[in-house]
Amino acid sequence: MAAHRRSRQRPVGGTTARAAVTVVLAGTATAAGFDGAAHAAPRPAPAGADVDRLYREAEVATEKYNGAKERADSARERLRDLQDETARAQARLNRAREALGAVAAAQYRAGGLDPALRLMLSDDPDAYLDGAALAERAGSRHHAELGRVRAQLREIEKLRGAARVEVKTLSTRRAELGRHKRTITEKLSAARQALSRMSPEERAGITGGTGRAARSAGGTARDTALSQAPNARAAQAVAYAHQKLGSPYVWGATGPDAFDCSGLVLAAYRSAGVSLPRTTYAQIDAGRRRVSRSELLPGDLVFFYSGISHVGLYIGNGQMIHAPNPSAPVRVAPVDQMPFAGATRVV
Repeated sequence: MAAHRRSRQRPVGGTTARAAVTVVLAGTATAAGFDGAAHAAPRPAPAGADVDRLYREAEVATEKYNGAKERADSARERLRDLQDETARAQARLNRAREALGAVAAAQYRAGGLDPALRLMLSDDPDAYLDGAALAERAGSRHHAELGRVRAQLREIEKLRGAARVEVKTLSTRRAELGRHKRTITEKLSAARQALSRMSPEERAGITGGTGRAARSAGGTARDTALSQAPNARAAQAVAYAHQKLGSPYVWGATGPDAFDCSGLVLAAYRSAGVSLPRTTYAQIDAGRRRVSRSELLPGDLVFFYSGISHVGLYIGNGQMIHAPNPSAPVRVAPVDQMPFAGATRVV
């Protein structure tokens, strides 16, 4: 309040001067505000963030590629089965035609005499009657063979129709594979270019990590993880993942020397005699049940990002083993390194 009273005791000239200074300062502030607004524009994301984004997009495309490949393989297998079944049906048809031809030839050779006249002319009526009964049965077989031939023709046409559908499906899947492959190639090429523009320190932040060195140095952690696994198969999957530390990331690979993220967990459980689906999207629904983050045990599958595009194998103590991207080998990483999306217990 004292300061306020002192200001009112100053002469008018001082007040005017102060007002002028205020105007000048306000103008300066305004100019600074415009200048500051120019400098406050969002700064470009760090090069590492751009590389991470490209790798995530490539991984999304990789999982789509893996799914399309799985569907293409299924279509190819169904087509092969249909072709095999068609070949078997054709062989049955050929045999039926041969039998039908034999019956027709026998009837032709027998001629068209009236049965009563044949009986009258026969030297052995009893034998003739037996032969007539046999001919009647042969005629019945003739009709049965005709029925079988017609049924087999229908079966073959049905199989060929199904095969045509599978050929079309396979063609669609191959086109889908090509699209996803082009996307992956483009994203990885862009990531490599971004990496080439980074400093060694920036690259180390992306490509660095725990590789084969952890396999030799982390024996205690591995043993702890194995002892905490819920069962022997989960422990085997964890042991397999530890053995693969340092292996390169290759999209679409399922081992034994290179992996993508879903390929690594698939191979880990395959070593334990457990079959998993190929893609992250399907793997999250595989196994016994979903588990919360607080329930995680070694051997659980941990998934990341809203699109469920990345997966790792939990090994305990908040850590996982995963195949990150083409710039980093299979390695140990904290689960909280990426946005957590869910987890599942396989066995």
